[in-house]
This record gives sequence, structure tokens and C-alpha cells, in this order.
Amino acid sequence: MTSKSAAGAAPAVRLDGVVKKFGGVTAVDGLDLTVEPAQVLALLGPNGAGKTTTVEMCEGFVTPEEGTVRVLGLDPITQSDLLRPRIGVMLQGGGAYPGSKAGEMLDLVAAYSADPLDPDWLLQRLGLEDSRRTPYRRLSGGQQQRLALACALVGRPELVFLDEPTAGLDAQARLLVWELIDALRHDGVSVLLTTHLMNEAEELADEIVIIDHGKVVASGTPEEVTRIGAEGQLWLSAPPDLDVTPLRTALAEHRVREALPGRYLVEGDIDPSVVAAAATWCAEQGALATEIRVDQRSLEDVFLELTGRELRG
Repeated sequence: MTSKSAAGAAPAVRLDGVVKKFGGVTAVDGLDLTVEPAQVLALLGPNGAGKTTTVEMCEGFVTPEEGTVRVLGLDPITQSDLLRPRIGVMLQGGGAYPGSKAGEMLDLVAAYSADPLDPDWLLQRLGLEDSRRTPYRRLSGGQQQRLALACALVGRPELVFLDEPTAGLDAQARLLVWELIDALRHDGVSVLLTTHLMNEAEELADEIVIIDHGKVVASGTPEEVTRIGAEGQLWLSAPPDLDVTPLRTALAEHRVREALPGRYLVEGDIDPSVVAAAATWCAEQGALATEIRVDQRSLEDVFLELTGRELRG
């Protein structure tokens, strides 16, 4: 897959001091955000954090009250006619007519592009070749999701907005989509991704931005974000509700607790003896430790600590 030429080294997306209010509610509060060329950026946040509003401002559907939004160097509101042929937007629900056939829908979207991808190739790439003549309403939820992705990509965009691209997909279909997103990056396409799957964000993203109440609360590479607050911490994954009293006794100078179900946290000076004590405790409980991490946490750990809420809570 080859995209149209990128606009030099300028950011694909840049938001500076963006504010958007709905009545008395501030949805986006002084947000700064940059998506570099050929970068996959995962925008994460609990419901109501401002993700949808942020993306809709980038797509030109919502006007900010303060600050500037530039997408491929253009104002998405005043220069939308120039911008729209250069971006792809994946909509939840697909945006298709229920009676239209999958192939017809993709052919129609392709017809709006000066240099589209081959729709048949794209259907094959996404495992939809046998569904070309199937009416949209008869497609499974996963097939509808993949068709929405195909419609976003068929015009060879320089920038793609993907809204939970693997929602409702089985493991095999999810892997197909992950491979396609990785191919987009290698072809120089920028991707702004929203997802509720933490492992998806860690797997795909070059950069992760977590927002809450319209503000950035953490940003960086997946490795950088998962190190936030991890200094002096040991995380152990094992069955939930184990008795931590023996470990507390063995590590009297450390704080020990089950921070999340099945996720045990030891805080203090971490050295090899602490790691050995944690592994021994787990063995004495007759439980298998599936993971021991030092100076790194899961993305979910960081997310919950920063926002205090589940991703979809």
C-alpha cells in the first residue's frame, strides 16, 4: 500500500492550546497534541475525557473555541475541501446504507478518490472477499467493522483516524487489522487511533497520550508511559486473593498489597533478594506467578492510577 506524498516533515496533526466547551462543561481544556508523519498515536482516556471531541475537531466536525488545530498543515474547518481527500475516517457503525452490498459501498467510496486502492485487493486483505455481494445489514459486527476500515483506507490517505478499529473482532481478524495498521506506518501514513484495548495501544502505538477531563495526564512511548511511577516497585501477576501476610512479614521494610485483582505490588528498595522473596512467597501459596516486573507496569496500571477510572467506565 502506498499513500500520497506526505507534506514534508510537518506534523500530521498539531493542536495548540485547544479549548472546547459544551454549555457549562469543558470537554477539552487547553490541549496540546502532535502526531508526527508515519507515526501511530494512541489517544486513550475514560469516557467523557474529551477523546471524541478532540478527534472530531481534527476531522473538521467541531470548531474549537480557543487554540489552533492543524491537520496536514491545514485548518480542518476553513480548508476542509482541501483536507478531506487526504484523510481517511473510520466511523463506528460504518456509515453504510443497510441495503447496500459491501462491495458496492467500497466501490462508491473509492470513486471519490483520484487514485484509490483496488477495492477487490482491499476486501481480500481484510478477509471480506466472500462478502462482496452481501448486504451491509447481513454482515456480522466484525465484518461491518472491517468494511468501515476498508472505506477509510481505500482513498490512499496520508492520515487515518481510527475509532476502536478492532472492536468486536475475533483474535484472527484483530491480528489482520494490526498487521494492516503496521503496514500503513511503514508506508508513511500517520494514524490517530482511539482504542479501549490496552494491549492494542501497546502493540501498535509509537506514542501514547492519555487524557482526562480534557487535559493530557501522560504521554510518551509505551515504554516511557509504563515506567511512570514504577521506580522502587515490583509487580507480580498471580491468582487473585492470595494471602499477602507472609510476604509482608518477609519484607517488613516494604509496602505490600494486592493493588488490582491478581496484581500484587511491592514498594520500596527493590533488589534481587526482594524478587526472590516474592517468587518464594508465590510458590509457598501454591500459585504460579505468570509475570514479575521491576521498574515497569502494565499500561492498565498506569491508566487506572492516573484517571481513577476504567477505560470504558
